[in-house]
Amino acid sequence: MSVAENMQERPVVSAQHRAAKILISTVLGTGLAVACLTAPHASLANGIAAPPLSGGALAASASIVAAISPALRDGIGAPAGSVSSAPGRVIDGRLERKETLAKSLQRHGLAPSLATLIQRQLKPKFDFRRSRAGQRYSVTLDAKGALTTFHYSVSKSEHYWLERDGKTWRAWREESDVRREKKKIAGVVATSLVDAIEDSGARDQERLAQDFAGIFAWDLDFSRGVQPGDEFRILYEHAFAAQGKGRERSLGPGRILAAKYHGAGGELAAIYFESEPGRGGYYRPDGSSVQGQFLAAPLNYSRITSSFSPARFHPILRRTRPHFGIDYAAPVGTPIWSVASGIVTHSGWMSGYGRLVKIRHADGYESYYAHLSRFANGLRVGQVVRQKQVIGFVGSSGLSTGPHVCFRVTKDGAYVDPQRVRITKSDHIAKSDWAAFKTVRDRRLSELGPAQIVTTNSAM
Repeated sequence: MSVAENMQERPVVSAQHRAAKILISTVLGTGLAVACLTAPHASLANGIAAPPLSGGALAASASIVAAISPALRDGIGAPAGSVSSAPGRVIDGRLERKETLAKSLQRHGLAPSLATLIQRQLKPKFDFRRSRAGQRYSVTLDAKGALTTFHYSVSKSEHYWLERDGKTWRAWREESDVRREKKKIAGVVATSLVDAIEDSGARDQERLAQDFAGIFAWDLDFSRGVQPGDEFRILYEHAFAAQGKGRERSLGPGRILAAKYHGAGGELAAIYFESEPGRGGYYRPDGSSVQGQFLAAPLNYSRITSSFSPARFHPILRRTRPHFGIDYAAPVGTPIWSVASGIVTHSGWMSGYGRLVKIRHADGYESYYAHLSRFANGLRVGQVVRQKQVIGFVGSSGLSTGPHVCFRVTKDGAYVDPQRVRITKSDHIAKSDWAAFKTVRDRRLSELGPAQIVTTNSAM
């Protein structure tokens, strides 16, 4: 199949859409057909307004379309939620052999920044390192060429959506003909979290460990903070896809529903809760969000070679002076990310710092990342960056004895110890959702089991 056949540009509302609407209307009724083919509050070219739908309803509608006919689904291209009322275009594509999403989008003249946006927003739902040749996607752009919706199809039963919602983005996962089974693992760390999860018998243990570490990334640096004897519990969904004739295929671990970690720093606990379909997050038992303003570290590092100190002997200058940062040693080229969302205030060479990036954050904070080998592509002063967005790579530029990043933080212009900066966002379960949250919290913490941990791997 040619590139032209793999990636076709078409009007947002096409004859195929109208024909599909008529066909589905015949089977299901006009109201649902319109809902399946339009975004919330959008309208078709013929002026029929679509009723507001939740993410769950949109996903269910898309499943019905897919169930009616795979051929029809392919003809429509974008699933529910991907049709824009503004004049624009829709691009359908497929990943070729050894091709990334960025390269596939570039084949159709789309900027690399679009792939970066999609991957960053969908990361909590899908890691594009799992992408494979043959997987299909659909991009919907508005009249100005800005992204409005993105659909990615991993298989016939596994789909991901990204939709612009005002100034923010909404991402969700939808699986058709999928059975989800609650599973629980618990154990004690001997060497690393990944090894401990593997020892518990969990499949796809690396992915499960990454998701678990990501939940508590604001409270604990899992690349250094995990110690032998630490205990963990994970309640998660394991998905199975129907294969026909009573057979099923394992899709691996899905969303973590509840998690606990007990170490030297105390006990951490988190529960997944959705205030409405498709809009959820992780909260502590008291209802506060686990997401903080600052991550525990700006990279996955090998060791700390120098800590925050008012008096440190400088190995190059050969004299004692303050060291207002933390030196994280790591191999050259290791990605460095912003510990919090903010605006780039400096990206360039600065004396002994070498290649330096400075980012201004809320509440008077500013972070420094020094001795980089290079900056992230396209990084510029004035650019808005998100938390954990890669801004550069480990190097040894400036006054440096080896590859590392010197990480510093200031508050209102004065240096502070980065390891003591743990600001929690004010996000909290709304009073109107507290009763529902309490019910979910109590049930899932109960399913996690008692405080004493015995290594297990069991279905619920």
